[in-house]
Amino acid sequence: MTDPSFDWAMIATTALVTYLLRAGGYFLMAAVPMTGRVKAGLDALPASIFIAVVAPAAVKAGPVGVIAVGAAGLSMWFSRSEILSIIVGLCMAAALRAGGL
Repeated sequence: MTDPSFDWAMIATTALVTYLLRAGGYFLMAAVPMTGRVKAGLDALPASIFIAVVAPAAVKAGPVGVIAVGAAGLSMWFSRSEILSIIVGLCMAAALRAGGL
């Protein structure tokens, strides 16, 4: 068991580093001219981060994870609703697991 003061110090340090990284990004981007290429790159960034985080987890979960993420992605593509796509992905995974896959 760790000392509670150490836990709070780690939480505070993590929060501070997170804030500094986010604020630093704003300050750095203030100096970058917003050309068409820069805007296109920034627009594509959330999707690339999502894929980098979700794809390994889906593959690790096996066919059920890949199919559920695919269903959630299709739902997001057509509905543009995050909540609906989460529900679709979870229901797809639950149905596939209940079906024995």
